[in-house]
Amino acid sequence: MKNADPIWDHVDRHRDDFIALSDQVFDTPETLYAEFESVAEHKRMLQSQGFKLTENAAGIPTAVIGEAGDEGPVIAILGEFDALPYLSQAPGVAEHQPLAEGGNGHGCGHNLLGAAALLAATAVKDWMAENGIKGRVRYYGCPAEEGGAAKTYMVREGLFDDVDAAISWHPATFTGVNEARSLANTRIDFTFHGKAAHAAGAPELGRSALDAVELMNIGVNYLREHMPDSARVHYAYLDAGGVAPNVVQAKATVRQLVRASSLPELADLVARVRNIADGAALMTGTQVTSQVFSGVSNLLGNRPLEEAMQHELEKLGPVAFDDADQTFARDIQTTLTAADIATTFKRIGAKPVKDLALCDFIAPLDRHSDGGEGSTDVGDVSWAVPTVQARVATCAIGTPFHTWQTVAQGKAPAAHKGMIYAAKAMAATACRLVENQPLIAAARDTHQEHLEQTPYTCPIPDDVRPPV
Repeated sequence: MKNADPIWDHVDRHRDDFIALSDQVFDTPETLYAEFESVAEHKRMLQSQGFKLTENAAGIPTAVIGEAGDEGPVIAILGEFDALPYLSQAPGVAEHQPLAEGGNGHGCGHNLLGAAALLAATAVKDWMAENGIKGRVRYYGCPAEEGGAAKTYMVREGLFDDVDAAISWHPATFTGVNEARSLANTRIDFTFHGKAAHAAGAPELGRSALDAVELMNIGVNYLREHMPDSARVHYAYLDAGGVAPNVVQAKATVRQLVRASSLPELADLVARVRNIADGAALMTGTQVTSQVFSGVSNLLGNRPLEEAMQHELEKLGPVAFDDADQTFARDIQTTLTAADIATTFKRIGAKPVKDLALCDFIAPLDRHSDGGEGSTDVGDVSWAVPTVQARVATCAIGTPFHTWQTVAQGKAPAAHKGMIYAAKAMAATACRLVENQPLIAAARDTHQEHLEQTPYTCPIPDDVRPPV
């Protein structure tokens, strides 16, 4: 059947090259701010497609921007390509089978995310050139979404100041417009400075930094009873003071990851966590210093853009999976729990469908989602410019992300089908924006209303630089 929208043809024309790009990034999984091979592949593709490059965006060596077109509205399409640690997994295998013990893996599908976003930008570029349409499409190759907040730094440096609208997507277990719910967060490293001493011979002379960290964690644990239900505080020891128990630990560092549903709520919770750190230092006779590592804002929705993207998803219909895709998805589902599978349906406010292996529907725009929320640095882009995202089915229903099961499906034909579909949805949405100035105006007005109620404050202090 002939494609119903000319932009789909532009996507299909390049599909094989961009599937190869996705697979290449999958094969070289790199974590936050170390995505050198991945960004190199994206740069090569940008250059081959005739984009004008801006390298080292916001002073980040693994961030790149590619632009095409002139005059007219500026449409940003956001891509990512970072992986996660300790998720090495053989692709296409429905059992836990690491390729390298302790190795990295694309447990959130960012190999697909970046390739589809760049494919969408390429299709829009070709469509504008073919039809003599004024406008600029800009691909943002963004590293370190997983905990590094690169987009927050890019927003802070003004790299979105002239953008009219931003579009992105994320691999998922269902297809629909992304509900604009996420948690603002910040990661702060608290380092306690004490005094070393012989732990048996003269413990009274020591002041334990490790004790201070443990007391801080206890204080935060008691805080959890008295914070909003949606808020979260997690921690990880970065430095436990060494491996010698007979030495009073003179220095120890803990990273506290504080999440809340909004920027004002986050600021309040961070202040309380800082007070707990000060109290722990006082109780132990130590001193505490802190350093913000990263921070992201909660997502802002934009109804005009969401309605426009929903229309494009409904034109496309569900992702067309075949029998082989269904078979592999069912194999993956045998490794999951009933709760895993139920979670997919909870997230779109739907009743579970028995024996459904891959999503065969478009989730309604107005739905009630149930379940916990994560965080993303797309949130800061959504405060800078009107932003919309899609969720597109690329893996078996029930697949929990940040797991080996996600990695196992990252090069599967079903993932490639979802990736091409996502590129069509994003490219079509971008075309509607370029063609429809009133839509851009409506999106801008909606965005401005949000900012008038709650002005944006970057969650990363001005003096904190990207950790590169």
